[in-house]
Amino acid sequence: MVTHRNKFRALLVVLIVHACLFAQAADPGTVLIRNVRLIDRDGQAEDAVVSILIKDGKLDVVTKDEIPAAEAALVVDAQNGVLLGQLHVGEPPSFLILDQDPRDDIEVLLDTKTHARFVVHNGEVIKNTLPEAVDVEPTKKAGWLAYTPPPMALPLSYQDETKWNRWEGKYVSGIFVAAVALDRQRWFSQDDASEQQVGDLAGFDGGEIRGLRFGVVGTLNFKKPWVYTVFAATNAFDKGFDSDGSDDFAFFDYRLDIPVGGGTTLSIGKQKEPISMERIMPMPSLPMQERTSIADALLPSRNFGVVVSGTVLDRRMTWAGGAFNDSIVHGESFGEGTSQLIGRLTWLPFLSEDESNLFHIGFGMRYSDAVEGIQTQTEPEFNNAPVFVDSGLFVADEARIYNLEASWRRGPLWVGGEYLATGVDAPLKSGDPDFNGYSVTGSWTLTGEIRPYNRRSGILGTIPVSKSVYQGGWGAWEVGIRWSSLDLTEGTVQGGEMDILSLGLNWWLSPIFNVNLNYRHINLDRFGLNGDAQGLNFRVMLILE
Repeated sequence: MVTHRNKFRALLVVLIVHACLFAQAADPGTVLIRNVRLIDRDGQAEDAVVSILIKDGKLDVVTKDEIPAAEAALVVDAQNGVLLGQLHVGEPPSFLILDQDPRDDIEVLLDTKTHARFVVHNGEVIKNTLPEAVDVEPTKKAGWLAYTPPPMALPLSYQDETKWNRWEGKYVSGIFVAAVALDRQRWFSQDDASEQQVGDLAGFDGGEIRGLRFGVVGTLNFKKPWVYTVFAATNAFDKGFDSDGSDDFAFFDYRLDIPVGGGTTLSIGKQKEPISMERIMPMPSLPMQERTSIADALLPSRNFGVVVSGTVLDRRMTWAGGAFNDSIVHGESFGEGTSQLIGRLTWLPFLSEDESNLFHIGFGMRYSDAVEGIQTQTEPEFNNAPVFVDSGLFVADEARIYNLEASWRRGPLWVGGEYLATGVDAPLKSGDPDFNGYSVTGSWTLTGEIRPYNRRSGILGTIPVSKSVYQGGWGAWEVGIRWSSLDLTEGTVQGGEMDILSLGLNWWLSPIFNVNLNYRHINLDRFGLNGDAQGLNFRVMLILE
């Protein structure tokens, strides 16, 4: 019995041989073909327009992403021509590109001499009448409207209306997104002093669901669309000093981002405060599994309020300011909740022409009236761990936090650091304690990908995956190192001093599948003791596409 697949292959061979009879062979080396239309044979989805790269006679990559012209000796524009053939990454391809769609006119298949614009047989270019592709200055995209990016990296299906989790309506559009992170923790070293300080860590070995998050992101389709974000999660997924549980379920984000003109955006709802690059970046974008102890101890995960933000100096400078009060979240009167005023300013003093090399600096300030008192505490950058440092709850009149940040990113290398300091006005018995901490992080993408820089928010993004394992590539590999130091001992408050060295290995098999490993060495000075502990955590993270 002759199957449809065999018929297709036989037809393909005939067409290629037919086209070859009227063409001369050429060997341009590496070939990049842009704007090729791939037919969905099942008729269940729209055709895809892709770029195809052939190296050394073998198919290297098929992608919707842009491939630089410098990657190939020959760069041509298929002009939305239809491809017929078999594409298997890592094998010599055989296909032809037609200037018309044979589904509209079957005569196209009977006259390949006229309609075949590009022919490849066993990896060799047999015919090419396509125009050379000319690189033009790319149009600058508006980017994400909101100052705070989505809670997780949006999947590739964000722009694909055929996906079941994306919808496009006249008044409302959006996408459903979800992610789960699974951890396996192992504490393998703890000295006697550490055990006296925090107890036996062996009881915290084992696996857990680190976090589950799901929600929707989309637009209300006014003339200038509003962006809405609604996400729910286990509290364990993202922590700050305001997190009061590790297993509770909560709505973490619900906000509207409204354009108000001149590139300015008004954001209303429960959201991140505009301070600290580390705090604003989605956790999957960080080089390490967890945020630093400084960020978790001194800054909240989310708060309820209003943020106004924008950019100046050709988007080389960002600004944001916000007012917050969490009384509505807890069902209290406005006066019972703590009020905060927060602001952040970032600047790119250096940016190379191709934007592969940049230097970022930022300054932030946070004021709180401390109505509900102050308590700073945190685990040692492992989720499955007891609290290591704790100031205890004490009465204060007001508190201020100052944040300084700097980052240098050159190609796949990123080095960044942040400093946080508090100034607390408290009754004399507390001694006006001032807490502080700093961190320095280094990250290198071994596979060469460059973290994007979000010029709307002044933050770095998630590592892009140039070639996933499903395309025959290695995915994206990253190694990281971080040093953090937190001091919660001041005056009569003896919260402890903690230094942590972290090493990390990150592997994005694809944009939606990540596995990583983190090692930490923790030194704690508290209760008149100096203790050391070491641990390892393995994580698997999946994002719904």
